[in-house]
Amino acid sequence: MSSRDIRRKFGQNYLSDPAIIFEMSQAISPLNGDNFLEIGPGMGALTNVLNLPGVTVKAIDVDERNIEYLKKQYSSPAKFDFIHADILSAPLDFLENDKYRIVGNLPYNISTQIILMFSSWSHLIGDLHFLVQKEVAEKITGKIASKNWGKLSIKLSAFFNTEILFDVPPEAFDIKPKVNSSFIRMTPQKKYNINRLTRDNLYRIIDMSFSSRRKNIKNNLKKLDLNWDILNINPGLRPEEISLDDYLRIAQTLEN
Repeated sequence: MSSRDIRRKFGQNYLSDPAIIFEMSQAISPLNGDNFLEIGPGMGALTNVLNLPGVTVKAIDVDERNIEYLKKQYSSPAKFDFIHADILSAPLDFLENDKYRIVGNLPYNISTQIILMFSSWSHLIGDLHFLVQKEVAEKITGKIASKNWGKLSIKLSAFFNTEILFDVPPEAFDIKPKVNSSFIRMTPQKKYNINRLTRDNLYRIIDMSFSSRRKNIKNNLKKLDLNWDILNINPGLRPEEISLDDYLRIAQTLEN
């Protein structure tokens, strides 16, 4: 398998535009004392941004060649720990010991899986900065009653405030992707305190609600035999017209 084939398999498109990298570094603004988890460091475009005195970096990459390269390139002034692993299966217990900031140029094919995974750790995380496909960024930051208020935006809004910082063109990468990208910031929101049971019920309710966008919420959730009057939700609304507060209220009724 050629190097390009391996990179295609892992969804590796490395940043090469110094102006974009500088703009990302300004957005992240690493400080002395920060702990970072970097996902998919590749050849070190963002790693280099984090390489400052007093900064700790754990960098996880699925490609062992990248890890070996980075170990040779970086040892100081930041404190580095380069780990060969798949982020979706790697143990992340260390997030419980210190407050981490999460950064990464995410593989497009698994970006949503990675981002949703961090909802379990939202109360422990400082912030998250990710480079993702622009279409995914728009779905992450969707607002109620818009076409992008869907499964991804609602699930994430229960745990994070989200925003698109700027767009990144294909020309910013060494191998140009066929789509535009966006750099996003996610910060833990403080409004809700959602336990694991409520989260699991919420995600199930959202998935069921969006099983058909054309149907109203009552039809999509008819198996649950909900009392819409008690819930104070209009059962004729479509799933994209329902607020997060209403979805949470439905999820919490399943706990009783």
